[in-house]
Amino acid sequence: MKPVIVVHGGAGRIFKEREEGCRAGVVRAALRGYGVLKRGGSAVDAVEEAVRSMEDDPHFNAGCGSVLNEKGEVEMDAIIMDGKNLDSGAVSAVKCVANPIKLARLVMEKTKHMLLTDHGAHLFAQAMGIPEIPGEKLITERSRERWRKNLEPDSNPQEFQKDLGTVGAVAIDSEGNVACATSTGGLSNKLIGRVGDTACIGSGGYADNHSGATSTTGHGESIMKVVLARLILYHMEQGMSPEVAADTALDYMKTRVGGLGGVIVVNKAGEWAARFSTKQMSWATVKDDNLHYGIYAGEKHVKSVDEALESEREGF
Repeated sequence: MKPVIVVHGGAGRIFKEREEGCRAGVVRAALRGYGVLKRGGSAVDAVEEAVRSMEDDPHFNAGCGSVLNEKGEVEMDAIIMDGKNLDSGAVSAVKCVANPIKLARLVMEKTKHMLLTDHGAHLFAQAMGIPEIPGEKLITERSRERWRKNLEPDSNPQEFQKDLGTVGAVAIDSEGNVACATSTGGLSNKLIGRVGDTACIGSGGYADNHSGATSTTGHGESIMKVVLARLILYHMEQGMSPEVAADTALDYMKTRVGGLGGVIVVNKAGEWAARFSTKQMSWATVKDDNLHYGIYAGEKHVKSVDEALESEREGF
């Protein structure tokens, strides 16, 4: 099986001045994940590596760069899933951890549970020796500025939610195993303790070797209502291609509950799709040693991996 990885940096509206950084961020993540696959690593290793790369990139609403809740704090959610045996691990409302996706994987591999939240996740992180970092370290000036604006009496937080930025990855490795990973800071100025779709299996992501893997982004409550990730795999089980399955599910979410979002998909044959009903979604994929990436509907750049790695060394 030829390995494939697809990543997204969130669906929504990407402001002009942030486009380049978002493009570079998803490309870097896809190349890192693909590097893992090329060295014989597993799909789970690859999606974790890709998502960690974006958690560390302040352009995205995950890890460093996460948006703030109503109290001005970062609370993050993440999920990872292994399509081989349907094992999954997730964390929700976690603070003071640089890479929630790493913690989610530890939940999957070191506990009998699938989801740990808030204080329990914090205790588990300590037990696993994950370094605690000051919450301030995860906060960017942009997130703080947005939080302040949303506190103003005449503000419209909904307007700001359009620029989301959840991150995710799906992959198939040389042995035909699939995996997904998704990580987010959630919604700006959300209630304390709000958990969206990301940490919920079947909503924020799903992976099953029998059909494929998907990671979602967009309005969390809408995604949860239609269980978007599992819905896409259901459509593929009925014989739809990744692209048609993604479009059908996104269209259903829009017409049924008025929700917009984006998805990345890979099926068990290694066919992939990156589709969205929002204005934009940053995405990148590597297959057959070729990198594809874009932000706008219909936009697709293609480079060889060697050329992309060269550009990466030169600063994109």
